[in-house]
Amino acid sequence: MPAILHRTLHPAEPVTRNGAEGAPRVEPRPAPLAGRLRGRVAAGICLVVAGAVVLMGIITAEAVYPGVYTTHNNEVSDLGATRPPNSIIRQPSARIFNGTMLVSGALVIAGAAGLRASRLPKKAWVPLALLGLGTFGVGVFPGDRAPMHGLFAMLAFVSGGLAAVMLAWVLPAPLRWMSLAFGVVTLGTLVIAMFEDATPLWDELGDGGIERWIVYPVALWLVLTGAHWAGAGRAGEAAPATP
Repeated sequence: MPAILHRTLHPAEPVTRNGAEGAPRVEPRPAPLAGRLRGRVAAGICLVVAGAVVLMGIITAEAVYPGVYTTHNNEVSDLGATRPPNSIIRQPSARIFNGTMLVSGALVIAGAAGLRASRLPKKAWVPLALLGLGTFGVGVFPGDRAPMHGLFAMLAFVSGGLAAVMLAWVLPAPLRWMSLAFGVVTLGTLVIAMFEDATPLWDELGDGGIERWIVYPVALWLVLTGAHWAGAGRAGEAAPATP
């Protein structure tokens, strides 16, 4: 078959030709597949930065909180504002926390868009997009904005755990099992939180400790899975992870 006809009928196959010294030379990967890899790399970078921003933003807001704040008794969202009635807003912690949620939420949404553009199935990027939406909503509606804050926080908690579970099935092992573990921990702790003081863990960890067992696994998972996709530009040239 003539080479030009072969390339027309099989555009996804790399074309091998002899170089100047007769050595085989493989032409660059076709543009559509390269575009998918670029989308995954961009998504990975967004997710890594988002996870780091969540962790470091919360730590910073806790460190500068101008009052009594403990990880046992205080929820993470108390950094932005406590629940009504008699809500308490402490600066600069509130600005740091709310800004952290807005930035990380936007980055997660951008990461989900990148995975969508790279042709991953909906089960991989839809829960991730909902996680970004929920996180962004927490920044828009601090703890004193009931009931919107609670709705967006619950959306972030549930979709974060589901994202880790659903995205696990398009990741290679052992990363797949690590992603699944993060999701199970988040969702399992969320179930425990529903029972509140009916479980012994509530007394041991407190409201704040329980919530951090929901939030921090998702933040760590964002860094972990984001690093995988960020490396897709190099590792993916050999065998990109596809469902």
